[in-house]
Amino acid sequence: MPLFPDSQDWLAIWLTLKLATTVTLLLLLVSTPLAWWLANTQSRARNVVSALVAMPIVLPPTVIGFYLLLLMGPEGAVGRLTQALGIGLLPFTFAGLVVASTIYSLPFVVQPIQNAIEAIGPRPLEVAATLRASPWDAFWSVVVPFARPGFLTGAVLGFAHTVGEFGVVLMIGGNIPGSTRVVSVQIFDHVEALEYARAHWLAGGMVLFSFLVLLALYTLNPQARRK
Repeated sequence: MPLFPDSQDWLAIWLTLKLATTVTLLLLLVSTPLAWWLANTQSRARNVVSALVAMPIVLPPTVIGFYLLLLMGPEGAVGRLTQALGIGLLPFTFAGLVVASTIYSLPFVVQPIQNAIEAIGPRPLEVAATLRASPWDAFWSVVVPFARPGFLTGAVLGFAHTVGEFGVVLMIGGNIPGSTRVVSVQIFDHVEALEYARAHWLAGGMVLFSFLVLLALYTLNPQARRK
């Protein structure tokens, strides 16, 4: 039995990093306007949207994966739409993993950005308005610099959370080498096959990765530690 990672292990590592990078970029694009709306709206729907965004924190990953599987399956609304558009079905594909991971990690990116925007307060934006800055200019010149710790925290947490996923990716992606078999699933396969030495390498790498991510986050953004 090989004791060191083989080609399949490295392939799972590469796929995991590719997935986490793609999801993090997508999450920043989706979470920024959503966090801005949650931080500034007076709508009665705010609490409902906040609850929906936070649901992945409390729901078991298998529950989320199960309903996403139904939704993106051949009889689901999303599945019918993707088939009508000629995209095909998303379950058991890398694209399906991206969609599921984005939904599962959404609160870990939205909430830090929302908290950072709320901490700015209205005064800096009012000053920018008196200087005739457009809302777009005020966002990039005031909100983004002031809320940068929130963006950093959200990006790091979103990336790390995606790397550590298991239940959702297994439900949506299955276990297809080179396509959907990420590190967490690869570890499960090794343990199931009693290949504990190889599982140790991957699991130990995950422990080290988690520690370094949190260390970097607390070093670069001390506010995250206090929160």
